[in-house]
Amino acid sequence: MALKTSRILAAFAVVATVASGVSIGLSGSTAGASGSGLKTITVGVLTDATGAGASGNASSVIGVKAGVYLAKRDGYNLKYFVGDTATSPTTALSAGQSLVEQHHVFAVIAVSALTFSAAPFFKAQGTPVIGADQDAGEWLTDTNMFTVFGAGHTNLVSTTFGAYMKSQGVTNLGSIGYNIAPSSAEAAEAAAASAQHAGIKVGYLNAAFPFGSTNVQPIALAMKAAGINGFTAATDPNTAYALLSALKNLGVHLKATLLFTGYGASVTNQASPAEQQAAQGVSFENPYEVMEQNTPATKQFAADLKSAGVNGLPTQAEYDGYEAVGLLLQGLKAAGSKPTQASLIASLSKIHNWAALGLWGGRTLDINNRTSIIGGVDNCIWVAKLEGKRFVVVPGAIPLCGKAIPGASVSPPT
Repeated sequence: MALKTSRILAAFAVVATVASGVSIGLSGSTAGASGSGLKTITVGVLTDATGAGASGNASSVIGVKAGVYLAKRDGYNLKYFVGDTATSPTTALSAGQSLVEQHHVFAVIAVSALTFSAAPFFKAQGTPVIGADQDAGEWLTDTNMFTVFGAGHTNLVSTTFGAYMKSQGVTNLGSIGYNIAPSSAEAAEAAAASAQHAGIKVGYLNAAFPFGSTNVQPIALAMKAAGINGFTAATDPNTAYALLSALKNLGVHLKATLLFTGYGASVTNQASPAEQQAAQGVSFENPYEVMEQNTPATKQFAADLKSAGVNGLPTQAEYDGYEAVGLLLQGLKAAGSKPTQASLIASLSKIHNWAALGLWGGRTLDINNRTSIIGGVDNCIWVAKLEGKRFVVVPGAIPLCGKAIPGASVSPPT
């Protein structure tokens, strides 16, 4: 199934609840990384610092801040300006224009559900864009845009999800997705297709659930009647947690729940007590190594976060911001001694061995394959389960990798 769903479905969701004001962040920082002999590179960070998308993306700036120390080791003084989309398409364009026209940024790091609004402007200006393709199809088509986890196709299906659920003893799956977000609907359907490929019955599938709704009692009753013992939701956490609570109250015992978003500080620091309780025993996928593995790459990430004044687990957005800096640096290395925006785009276009700063455990990805990637490297996920206030790695799923299922594809319900 499409492993980047948690980052994509937000785009369509937030368009339905956009903020109306105009707020463009103008903060600029080098996070104490200045020093003689360093080449200064100025970038813009386009992100949802406020509005409906902030809970998922605002902390990307922390990841970029940690990336400042990564850049310093590579000989660069990274200066950044933050453009706040306010989770509004109109404001996203204004923020992008401000970064380019007022701050004259060399490149843009985009971790936003509204990047698509500014993408035509960036393309016309020849601005390199590096980031997380969580919104729309511009990452597939615009050759000035490069995503840290590969330009994926959410309609394709891999064996990964089904293999995980089968390994946990699931025999009957319940899956839901939002009707307003095609990628959410596709993810719910892809989960079902992956499960069926693994020999798991799909007792309940609803790919047309109302966006953001917590009116889950009818769904919980239907799932109980269907006899499900495994659950997934390509939805916002509030919907998933509400349904998990309802299932628990009905006495439904789940052998496994796998959610596509929520690993790290998103749960341990940001979720409410009730949400943390609902998340107990839930497995969360991550497209990179989880911090609990204590690999050289996760230790370096933790050290850079600490240098940026952050302790504890990162959010997904922090991973994405940090990784975007890393991909920018790899592009700069081959862009010439006096890089231009055109030479950076040309350099990034030749990267076929992106290793995600080691956070894929030695695997690499061709970020310029825009035709056949489902999402992430080798269809791999790293899975950690919430127990109390900490995460523990799931044996056999750090990582769990799959492959595309030949001929399998899904589409949103009409």
